[in-house]
Amino acid sequence: MPKKVKLTDLKAMEQAAECLRTLAHPHRLRIVQMLLQSEYTVGELAESCQIAPHMASEHLRKMQSCGFLESQKDGQRRYYRVVEPHLENILTCIEQRFQ
Repeated sequence: MPKKVKLTDLKAMEQAAECLRTLAHPHRLRIVQMLLQSEYTVGELAESCQIAPHMASEHLRKMQSCGFLESQKDGQRRYYRVVEPHLENILTCIEQRFQ
């Protein structure tokens, strides 16, 4: 008798794969790691990743398009924060495996 296997809809798996591809970059992982601890500006994130601010902005844009982040303007500065609660679990797995 065949085993009953619980499977997620393939369309949902395609979405998951796309979002995982978005995360699959060391600077993006570092940015998420920082944003899980506090809100930061593009400049602060760029400095921590040792990249140009325009590159940090591009990483942030990609993660926002996946629904991972959002930003809020405060005067001249824009602060980013994590809005996807499952990112913490994903990053915890990564940290436990690779630290």
